[in-house]
Amino acid sequence: MSEVYQKIAEKMPNMSKAQEKIAKYILSNPNRTPFLTVEKLAKLSGVSIATITRFVIFLGYKGYPDFLRDTQESIQEQVTSSERIKLNAEIKEECEKNIYEVFENDLNNIKSTMEDMNLYEIKRAVNEIINSKRIYIVARRSAYSLGVLLKYYLDFVFNNVYIIENTEDIPKYVDKYDLVIGINFEKYSRSAVEVFSYLKSKGSRTIAITDSMLSPIVPYADVSLTVISKGTTSLDSFAAPISLINALVVSVKEQKNDCFVNNVELLEETYKKFDILI
Repeated sequence: MSEVYQKIAEKMPNMSKAQEKIAKYILSNPNRTPFLTVEKLAKLSGVSIATITRFVIFLGYKGYPDFLRDTQESIQEQVTSSERIKLNAEIKEECEKNIYEVFENDLNNIKSTMEDMNLYEIKRAVNEIINSKRIYIVARRSAYSLGVLLKYYLDFVFNNVYIIENTEDIPKYVDKYDLVIGINFEKYSRSAVEVFSYLKSKGSRTIAITDSMLSPIVPYADVSLTVISKGTTSLDSFAAPISLINALVVSVKEQKNDCFVNNVELLEETYKKFDILI
């Protein structure tokens, strides 16, 4: 057994349960460990990245790169070229598998969302958007990116779309001709729900774009649109929400095509004047 693995084995009696999990994985996979990133080792060991960092410091290393260097030097002494090629191929195969899993998950989310789609609610949402005096978008955390996307496309049709980024952006007065679109997914943003419900109580119309009818934003929505956002990791999958936003915008554009064309022409003139596009 090489020095790095011997060190791990000797220190196991003094390890925490989480550190033991890491140690057992490494000792069971000595020829694979040198090729693993800290994120991958954490995932395979079932612990956090921070736990991996504390583990290597516990072993006496300054950080994960130093630990990895020792394992790589160890394998160079043991593994033949053909074995190394085989290991690299296995790791590459697993990486490719993970990539395909992400795409397959996104496709399944879109398909499932389509199957459960409530066209009546979508038509109601389109009518609310078209007939509104002003449109306010409430989105927090990762869902903020969806809010920006929705505003970007609605700006092609309307001149009254705003994103509420902080308390200073909350309108002082709203009525039934104003529309608030709340975008909120698990893990739900408390501030997004609070702003959404507050504007609803002031008289605005509301649309919720969320992942479940159990979402805390739904009770304050006049129209609720649900989409699946489950990811293969801790990250949300926004493939289906983006498709829904595209569908809403296309439906709005079809009914407000003259406004869309005029705004696009004005935008293109601006692009040409300031030489924005390549």
